[in-house]
Amino acid sequence: MKTSRFPDSLVLLFALIIAAQILSIFLTPGRFERVKVGEPGHEREQVVPGSFAAIPEAKRPSPSWFTAFTAVPKGMMEAADIIFFVFIIGGAIGIIHATGAINAMLGSAVRRLGKTPALLVGGTLLLFGLGSATIGMSEEYVPFIPLLVTMCLALRMDAVVAIGLVYVGAGVGYGCSPLNPFTVIIAQDIAGLQPASGQTVRWLLLILLLAVGFHHVLRYALRVRRDPASSLVSDIDYKAGYEMPEDTLFTRRRAAVIAAFVAVVLLFIYGIKAWGWYLEELSAVFMGLALAAALLGGLGPNRAAREFVKGAKDLTGAALLIGFARGIQVVLQDAMVIDTVINGIANLLSDLPSALAAIGMFLVQSLCNFFIPSGSGQAYVTMPIMAPLADLTGVTRQVAVLAYQFGDGFTNMIVPTNALLMGMLALGRVPYQRWFRFIVPLLIKIYVIAGLALVLAVVCGYK
Repeated sequence: MKTSRFPDSLVLLFALIIAAQILSIFLTPGRFERVKVGEPGHEREQVVPGSFAAIPEAKRPSPSWFTAFTAVPKGMMEAADIIFFVFIIGGAIGIIHATGAINAMLGSAVRRLGKTPALLVGGTLLLFGLGSATIGMSEEYVPFIPLLVTMCLALRMDAVVAIGLVYVGAGVGYGCSPLNPFTVIIAQDIAGLQPASGQTVRWLLLILLLAVGFHHVLRYALRVRRDPASSLVSDIDYKAGYEMPEDTLFTRRRAAVIAAFVAVVLLFIYGIKAWGWYLEELSAVFMGLALAAALLGGLGPNRAAREFVKGAKDLTGAALLIGFARGIQVVLQDAMVIDTVINGIANLLSDLPSALAAIGMFLVQSLCNFFIPSGSGQAYVTMPIMAPLADLTGVTRQVAVLAYQFGDGFTNMIVPTNALLMGMLALGRVPYQRWFRFIVPLLIKIYVIAGLALVLAVVCGYK
């Protein structure tokens, strides 16, 4: 098996830590003045435009050759709350998976919708899109690739359609998520915004862009049904390796687990809005969900504990990425140059109208996602810069978060550094270059709509 030529995300992040240390040697330390804004108890610091000034020589920190190494444990300590939140969510999802509830729900839905191409495409896009938009599901979809390829082949479609059902839904779900705890909640926390605020706009965008994705995937699927030779993978052998999963029976126990899951999502939303819940309370809610799922699913205490550990272990990579990404911020903060970087970017965008500045943020985030496919990792790298930059360019911080979401979610559908995408393509036997030809036209449509949405958000003062 050939080794990927693209560096692992952890390698890229550590390289960025070293690059940040080298950059800090050549940048002049500086600082903006900041003022506290907002209601008592919900105050945040905001940059004062035009207040940037260099720090006197006597007050500048002394450079150290091993800062890049100390930044990693410091970054992990500073991001400890979100890292442990990720582990707890992973453990809860691991227990839910062990009950078979998610497999049964999605498997049953695919079987019911599979008789009609339009229902299959629309129904599965909606399911996968909502799963990604609400609790950040993505890795959980991998087992369904063989199932969906089997279904699509049986309906005279192809594996590109199967991958499209999953990844178009997941990409749009992440890009327009109203309350994804791995992206939106983290980015809004860094930006000093109320968790899950402004979600009405993102729900509307989610519906609109899922409809655009539905049209793109269905049009291709119907074309392949009419002319199998037009398939992008018509030359690939799919005669073996795609069988239906053995156990997708929707039992009462599994239905109860799904009901508990839905109840927790609703409680999650209400608790954030009504009681100001954040990571500590949300972690407790998912701990309760893990316990309820184990009891309702009949796992038993020992197996539940093993599945919880396994689920948390599966997110170790994501947790490490968060800590390493925060390490970049640590280096820049310790060198007192993060405001210098902000000022430099602001100078590039500050002369632009606010709407163009927002689009510029979107493009910067899209570029960053090529190097940091982790949504939460990217939030920690870019949002400390983008949030104060929004203050300087006349863009609301909610718009800055939306630009981050667009850049993170949509480009996940195409960047080859996204290990999950490449893994799904491998499972579906779809060469990357064939997928590229399929997804680029859709991304052009999505980028145009996203750009227009950012312009409208700026004009309307989206908060």
